[in-house]
Amino acid sequence: MTNTLRKPAALPNFSEITVSDIEPAITAHLEHNLKAIDEICAQSEFNYGNVVARMEELDDVLGKAWSPVGHLNSVMNNDELREAYNACLPKLSEYQTKVGQNKGLQQAYQAIKDSAEYSKLNKAQKKTIDNALRDFHLGGVDLADDKKQRFGEIQSRLSELSSKFGENLLDATNTWQKVITDVKKLTGVPESALEGFAEAAKQADKEGYLLTLDIPCYLPVMTYCDNQDLRKELYTAFNTRASDQGPNAGEYDNSAIMDEILALRHELAQLLGYESYAHLSLADKMAESPQQVMGFLNDLASKSHNQAKQEFAELEAFAKDECGATELNPWDVPYYGEKLKQARYNISQEDIRPYFPAPKVLNGLFEVVRRLFNVDVEAVEDAEVYHPDVTLYSIKKDGKTIAQFYLDLYARAKKRGGAWMDECRVRRVKADGELQIPVAYLVCNFTPPVGDKPALLTHDEVETLFHEFGHGIHHMLTQVDTAAVSGINGVAWDAVELPSQFMENWCWEPEALAFISGHVDTGEPLPQDMLDKMLAAKHFQSAMMMVRQLEFSLFDFRIHMEFNPDAPTAIQDTLNEVRQQVAVMQPPEFNRFQHGFGHIFAGGYAAGYYSYKWAEVLSADAYSRFEDEGIFNQETGKSFFNEILSRGGEDEASVLFENFRGREPSVEPLLRHSGIKAA
Repeated sequence: MTNTLRKPAALPNFSEITVSDIEPAITAHLEHNLKAIDEICAQSEFNYGNVVARMEELDDVLGKAWSPVGHLNSVMNNDELREAYNACLPKLSEYQTKVGQNKGLQQAYQAIKDSAEYSKLNKAQKKTIDNALRDFHLGGVDLADDKKQRFGEIQSRLSELSSKFGENLLDATNTWQKVITDVKKLTGVPESALEGFAEAAKQADKEGYLLTLDIPCYLPVMTYCDNQDLRKELYTAFNTRASDQGPNAGEYDNSAIMDEILALRHELAQLLGYESYAHLSLADKMAESPQQVMGFLNDLASKSHNQAKQEFAELEAFAKDECGATELNPWDVPYYGEKLKQARYNISQEDIRPYFPAPKVLNGLFEVVRRLFNVDVEAVEDAEVYHPDVTLYSIKKDGKTIAQFYLDLYARAKKRGGAWMDECRVRRVKADGELQIPVAYLVCNFTPPVGDKPALLTHDEVETLFHEFGHGIHHMLTQVDTAAVSGINGVAWDAVELPSQFMENWCWEPEALAFISGHVDTGEPLPQDMLDKMLAAKHFQSAMMMVRQLEFSLFDFRIHMEFNPDAPTAIQDTLNEVRQQVAVMQPPEFNRFQHGFGHIFAGGYAAGYYSYKWAEVLSADAYSRFEDEGIFNQETGKSFFNEILSRGGEDEASVLFENFRGREPSVEPLLRHSGIKAA
């Protein structure tokens, strides 16, 4: 059989991908590309077509082979696939280092930049060249040979370590299980969750109810279960995953991995002439300096902390005075928080859940983007997918397919937790003039349907779906034809969350909820009285949530900014200091949140987690224009499409935002949307 990873196709042929094909295919692509790059550099004259366009083609073919492999490793993980995936990582890292440090290739790009042709290129083409020249520097092209070698060794090792961190976290999550045979121990847990626990037990050939650390199980227990001992047991297991503490202490311990990652990142930054990895991280972001980032985060903390302390004091008083609690532990906070919310607003996620069956929410989401951006979303019949839960959709404009995406909504074994959007294909115009449409993967981990009933989403899950679809439309509605700055490519990392957080706003609008919601039995939209309660509760403990996110952001930035190889500070010590500054409750000593912080140790957010709050300022301010002009105002939607979504990374994020908003961003809408009454 022909190796399907060797022949690029419009969409991945998932059924034809075999584990034994992966490493030979990737190796062959890398060898071909390196030979082709040598030929590019050997040319007597350089122009956009024979250098940049040719490199785009090489990147695209390699991406089409690697993208489905990386995706399957995240959503259909098994030992054989993991082994093949990991075998390719050092080869890919070595290739990327060789390309980034290829002096001849850099000189070819510089020759085009210095030529008369450059002035005739369009904005996207110019930005592609400018970004490439910046990235050559960040890739170590200017280093002496011995330092180039060390740079490559570091990059390869970091790739291995990040992968191992994620594997340890996945394995630690999957290892812990608990079977409950006496349903009385689960008193308080909603029936919808109990059905899921029972179904999980059935699939595992066990009697009773199977508890795991997957979010669709963990959250209902922590939020509703009256059994404090069980809540503590799950809290302990969840917050000690992949660490030296807890029920599986030391088995998948990420401690040494984290220390080595920080040390190598710092060394990498120093090789390139940066003071710290935080300084290096900002080289391609909107934020201009670490001082600006720290000032931004500390300012939000100062505006939020007093209200957060007040919210926590109210919770503590309620738990003791109204519920008879003798003390408030971390595993009690979600539980009593939900009880206070119900006492105050008489509304809960479980009350709302029947009004958000997944098919209804999806159709509502598609209606929102149709009204805003004049596009239609349609399921593709009989499409090849990698799992029965997955559906392929097409996005159409004026009847023509302009993009596609795979939607993978539900949690399952061997699937990485969380929610994300990833690139499957990027929009670009090929050498023959044919347009390649963008394709995305959209992944969530919602509670799956049981039996013939549709999955019922919490409102938080509805927000998550809208968030990831915001990333999706950023990738899929681009009108840029140059791959390096098409869609989310080339977008400053601290601006990439703008469209995703922006889309969440429609989950709260009565006009949109009228068609996003529909009772699973009657089809009745969310009643006005429930909507009023939900809106009243929107800002419940919002300052506590704000300082929690600031804790993550400050911790991430500080461990990368302050790292000193001569006197390294323990990661735990820095986290403790940050918690003393912003947290309203100190967690127990055994808490090892950082060992599961995949965003910064196994993802792309190292010294960049602040991006969520940074982009939230942009998204709240952008949405305030819709609040002023109408949430479905077609001209406003067209402006957002034209100035933000369609432009990809062809211009600086600050320029695109100001083109849409008519001014620099303001933090006031974020505070208002968050219900934070800052002085």
